[in-house]
Amino acid sequence: MVDLPAGQVTLSDRRTQHRWTVAVAAYRLAVAPVTRAQYARVVGECPSGTERLPVDSVSWEDAVRFCDALSEIDGLTPVYRATGENLEWDRSADGYRLPTEAEWEYACRAGTTTPRYSELDDIAWYRANSDSRPHEVGTKLANPWGLHDMLGNVWEWCWDTYDPEVYGSYRVLRGGGWFDEHWSCRVSVRRRSHPTLRLDDVGFRLARG
Repeated sequence: MVDLPAGQVTLSDRRTQHRWTVAVAAYRLAVAPVTRAQYARVVGECPSGTERLPVDSVSWEDAVRFCDALSEIDGLTPVYRATGENLEWDRSADGYRLPTEAEWEYACRAGTTTPRYSELDDIAWYRANSDSRPHEVGTKLANPWGLHDMLGNVWEWCWDTYDPEVYGSYRVLRGGGWFDEHWSCRVSVRRRSHPTLRLDDVGFRLARG
C-alpha cells in the first residue's frame, strides 16, 4: 500500500450533469487490485497459474466481508459492522476497507487533470489489447503515485451508493475493465451494480485509514 496525501477532488456524473467537490483525508491505498492469490489466502484455493490475476466475480458484499476477514487475520480492527439489515463503517477502526468513490478518483488522477494519467495502451488492459481476458496486475505502467491498473483490467467496487434515490442500494464501480471500449477507461467514468451481483470484469482494491 502507498500513503496518499490529503487533498480534494471534483467528481462528475454525465447522466445528471452534476459536479461536486469532496475533501479527501490522508489514507493508504493498495498499489494493485486484490489478486486471486490474495483472495484465496482468506476464502479458499486459487487455480494454479492464475495467482497474480485480479480476483473477479466478487460482489460488493463479498468484498466487504473479505476486508473484515483480512483485518482479523492481520490483527487489525474490522471496519464494517452489521446492524440488522444495514452495514455501518466504523471510521475509528484501523482495518482494511473499500475506498470511497472520491478516494478512488483522487488516487487515480494522482495530481493530473486529463481523462487519463497517460496513454491508454501503456496503462490499461481494455478491449483493444486484452484478448478478451484479464491480465496479471502490475504489468502496465503505474500512475504518478505508483498505483497500477487504476484503469482497465477489472472494474473496482467503491464504498458509496451510486444514487440511492434512483437506484437504491446499487454501489459505485470505477476504472473500466478488460472488455470495455476506450471511452469507459477514463478517470471520471462511473458505473453501478447491485451489491449482490458477481460479474467477470469486476474486482476491488483495498484502502486503509
